[in-house]
Amino acid sequence: MGRPRTPLLDRRRITATALELVDEQGEFSVPQIARRLGVQTGSVYHHVDGRDGIVELLRERIAEAIDVTTLDLRPWDTALESWARSYRAAFAAHPRAIPLLMINPVRAPRVLQQYERAVVLLRDAGFPVAEVMPVIGALENVVLGSALDLAAPAAMWEIGDAAATPHLAEALDAAGGDRADRAFDLALHGFLTHARARLARHTGSRTE
Repeated sequence: MGRPRTPLLDRRRITATALELVDEQGEFSVPQIARRLGVQTGSVYHHVDGRDGIVELLRERIAEAIDVTTLDLRPWDTALESWARSYRAAFAAHPRAIPLLMINPVRAPRVLQQYERAVVLLRDAGFPVAEVMPVIGALENVVLGSALDLAAPAAMWEIGDAAATPHLAEALDAAGGDRADRAFDLALHGFLTHARARLARHTGSRTE
């Protein structure tokens, strides 16, 4: 038999299969990937740097959906807000990947380059170097928490007896179906307001 025109195994197929497993169950294993692709486990290891390597391939795959050109916008807060919204959308498509990726160090070169651009944005805006990573980390807390919130059940609070918690029942009724989006907008606005104030203290500029 001649060689198949399409390779049975490559990094793209391994990544896609791992992402399918994560979307389904929140985790993956190399043997699971191999079984789904119909190959031996050892064959998978020929194409990737172990399980950690697959995690970084997943990170790169999801991050591809983030519009990095938003980091070229000015002023800095417009860029950061646009990046946050794109970042949230990318991870909201794969919320079960968030816990997996957040407990593994970021090593993927293309993802590191995205952080590099965010750091340059904040440094150019006037943030002291010691402030930069806390600002980025705080923004990620807002973004990733909101991405998980989007994946939560529509009825996150189940009230059996409205008379026992009447104020909660009233607040839930008033929240509407876009509760998660409104909560994200509120958190992002609060984050940006605080970040502007911190920058103003360092530069002496006025906040909006």
